[in-house]
Amino acid sequence: MALWRIRATVDDRPGYLSVLTASLALRSVNILAVQVHTTEAGAVDDFLIDAPDSMSEPELLAAIAKGRGRDAFVSRAEAQGLVDQPTRALALAGRLAHDPDALGEALVALLDATEVRWRPEPLAGRPGYEAARMTLADPAGGSFEVLRRLPAFTPAEYARAQALVELSGAMLRQQDEQITLLLPDGAELVIRAATSHDLDAVRGLHERSSAATLQRRYLGGGTPSDARLARLLEPSGTGRTLIAVAGERVVAMANLLAEGDLAEVAMLVEDDWQRRGIGTALLRRLLAYAERAEIAALVAHTAADNVAMLRTLRRLGAGAADRDGAMATVTLPVPGVRPVGEETPAPF
Repeated sequence: MALWRIRATVDDRPGYLSVLTASLALRSVNILAVQVHTTEAGAVDDFLIDAPDSMSEPELLAAIAKGRGRDAFVSRAEAQGLVDQPTRALALAGRLAHDPDALGEALVALLDATEVRWRPEPLAGRPGYEAARMTLADPAGGSFEVLRRLPAFTPAEYARAQALVELSGAMLRQQDEQITLLLPDGAELVIRAATSHDLDAVRGLHERSSAATLQRRYLGGGTPSDARLARLLEPSGTGRTLIAVAGERVVAMANLLAEGDLAEVAMLVEDDWQRRGIGTALLRRLLAYAERAEIAALVAHTAADNVAMLRTLRRLGAGAADRDGAMATVTLPVPGVRPVGEETPAPF
């Protein structure tokens, strides 16, 4: 017996697939896997079959035509073809999770492409596909041109390719935003963007923090609700939240909540990790992010006796604090971005 790959289009009507499979069965063809791609021209059926060694390509094409299949494509297949497409796509996604730069090789494997060309310039138009050509944006910069003479690309294949592109982009962004911070005392922390999956760990940070530390962070004191913490972890718009992680434990959180060309910043550092440079490191990264996002200034509302926070802000270029009773408001201009007026966002 020999392995073949078959692709053929049939009318997308009840019973037409069974006519094709019956025609193949009459010639002792064993269907090992089948996948259906819905297109405007009809249902494109993708088969992996085991056929008698004596069966030739013309005989196989004749059997497909007898079964009302059209626009047929057949080719010999290898044993690795026994892996179905969804399993293959998941395996490639797992590879990209560890090596997002391998997107080009993943596209070749996913699409059985003849050639993948990378170009340094971005796409001239929108991503898309034709019968023998697919164009995709490269999240790392540039673009991909994926070529395959036969069979023609289908909407399902394009959707899978786009999913891999988006996964690669997400992993690249995560790598870019994650750094290892070596503290003066030798301790190592990972600083990265927060996600909704960090909710339990961030709640633990609040539970371990003293009442005085929470009071300096939230002014009104107390631990925020899970709903509020969730909003802080993934702020809307151009907002950003960073966390500092020691092992599996979140020991600090810094929030940037954007409103127009201003953004409020605030942070919480676990008591045992204070005065070790973590706050300065978090604020520096938020300041760099604000410059990329063209935010003109950062505003901090903090307790007037929060000496460490006020000192850190002054070190980074903030002006004098504007005191209102027990609260102080400090504005930190963002280098390279045009200045703004005096209006500041309300505390969050």
